[in-house]
Amino acid sequence: MEVVITPETTYIITSHNNDVYRRIYTDGRDWPADAERTLVGYSIGRWIGENGDGKYSTLEIETRFLRSPRAYEVTGVPFHDDNQTVIKERFYLDKADYNTLYDDIVVIDHAMTRPYGKLQKVVRKPDPRPVWRLETCPADNVWIKIGPEAYVVNTADGKLMPAFKDQPPPDLSYFEQPRK
Repeated sequence: MEVVITPETTYIITSHNNDVYRRIYTDGRDWPADAERTLVGYSIGRWIGENGDGKYSTLEIETRFLRSPRAYEVTGVPFHDDNQTVIKERFYLDKADYNTLYDDIVVIDHAMTRPYGKLQKVVRKPDPRPVWRLETCPADNVWIKIGPEAYVVNTADGKLMPAFKDQPPPDLSYFEQPRK
């Protein structure tokens, strides 16, 4: 992960998931009426200081307009299909070790009974010349959208399976049915 800070935008560049980057607008803008939904969403942030000395120590971020279908984490639990997910984050350095960055994450989504929170810790590698590796995962993507429904491919046997309990099967009317 690489963080690039400019006066109006902070960029978070990651190369563990299709070399994506996040653009976090810190220029005081309002939410657009209808932004394009993307893998990383649309983020608005603000820098805050703790003791009024003019030094900013925390970046607060809110992200909306995430593209569906999506999952919270590796278990495959999907976001609600109403596309109203909001992710709030607070990035800050560990005061005892400036090589440690924390990302305090809260996900608000109608698929859950309450907000989901997680504290993510990232440790800076001291190498002044890191090797940036390209990693893409489309071949490993287990999500398939058929019509309005999202399904999952079972990695053990390669078969299509439901993404949630009692999900209807896809429409197979264009496929020849096996004879019994």
